[in-house]
Amino acid sequence: MKASERLETARLVLRRPAVKDVKTMFARYSSDPDVTRFLGWPRHQSPADTRKFIRFSDAEWHHWPAGPYLVCSRETGALLGSTGLSFETPYRAVTGYALAKDSWGHGYATEALQAMVEVARSVGVRRLYALCHTEHCASWRVLEKCGFIREGILRCHSEFPNLAPSEICDVLCYAKVLP
Repeated sequence: MKASERLETARLVLRRPAVKDVKTMFARYSSDPDVTRFLGWPRHQSPADTRKFIRFSDAEWHHWPAGPYLVCSRETGALLGSTGLSFETPYRAVTGYALAKDSWGHGYATEALQAMVEVARSVGVRRLYALCHTEHCASWRVLEKCGFIREGILRCHSEFPNLAPSEICDVLCYAKVLP
């Protein structure tokens, strides 16, 4: 069963990324050093990097029941950031989120994450999890608000290419088991 490529929450529209979004994605968040600081993918240096992400997104949507989503304001249509699901198996997926700086502190990450929980549940995911840099307090607070349980610290687990110097870091593992 495929997830909807477009869904709405109280304040957000979540939709599949498209080539037409490249310039806005690059300008709003994927090239911003503050936004990408604690992310596991390299900050985009040019719109060409963002186009590569769109190709990755299309492959995910082709192979799995869902993939990346853009997060937009339901009221204005403005691009706020991104979220999504990345599948490891049909029953296990990882989620995350990245929001433009002017979208921080408004509850959008919480609302988008709650939507991803529902998408995951609707396509049969049993274990949804997220990894978070140990110093990224705002992110782990969002996960906890959405009912994710901190399972522990994974030592020397993930590279954060936007931290200087880039190194393999400990991460917090949060998970939610879905009925």
